[in-house]
Amino acid sequence: MGCCRVAVAAVCAMVASTATVLAGDVRAVVELFTSQGCSSCPAADQLLGQLANDPTLVAMSLPIDYWDYLGWKDTLAKPAHTARQRAYAQVRGDRAVYTPQVVVNGEVHVQGSDKDAIEQAIVETRAQPGTLSLPVGLSVEGGRVKVSVPANADARSTGEIWLCALTRSIPIAIGRGENSGRTVTYHNVVRRWVKLGEWNGAARTWSVPVADLGGENANAVSVLVQAGGDDTPGRMLGASIAPIK
Repeated sequence: MGCCRVAVAAVCAMVASTATVLAGDVRAVVELFTSQGCSSCPAADQLLGQLANDPTLVAMSLPIDYWDYLGWKDTLAKPAHTARQRAYAQVRGDRAVYTPQVVVNGEVHVQGSDKDAIEQAIVETRAQPGTLSLPVGLSVEGGRVKVSVPANADARSTGEIWLCALTRSIPIAIGRGENSGRTVTYHNVVRRWVKLGEWNGAARTWSVPVADLGGENANAVSVLVQAGGDDTPGRMLGASIAPIK
């Protein structure tokens, strides 16, 4: 994915916390590929804000950079997000890369402003064996992010475990381009990706200092256990999200 990686130490004991959020409570991971230079995106950005308030969803904004040439350079965009969107399209084989685009549970893409289509994609992907079957534990306490993934002898896929630093709400005044003069608020914006390790069915736990997630006003964190790899992202096997207090 070409994103930042931080070395983290795995610990042996499972992490107990009253703040833990489990994957069994999560219906879907919803990734919105958006751009400040896209006139069709504000409606999707607003919808993503609504979805972010649903505790059964891990909803994230991934601003891309390929519309920067239209006259306004997206202030939140990361090349890694563009690469991730293109990798999804390559895995699906449909070459569908556009904004606003939502990818649900790593598998199905729909128009990012179409709430009904997103809900249908959630139903469709949850019918696939293994989707969000791992109860991922996630808590933030004492200045550390604690993650636990249980063993699964019946693991259907190998993959990777990622920690995402998020900013829950960022208003941006757009000065040029298709949205010139508008102030758009972006929700659960991914500011950094930290690879925790590989997924192979074995139990894993981590304790990561919040300081290691970097700056950029991160005030929430999500964990994704995803089949495939950087260049071949696939089905979401587990996920969770929590605030950084």
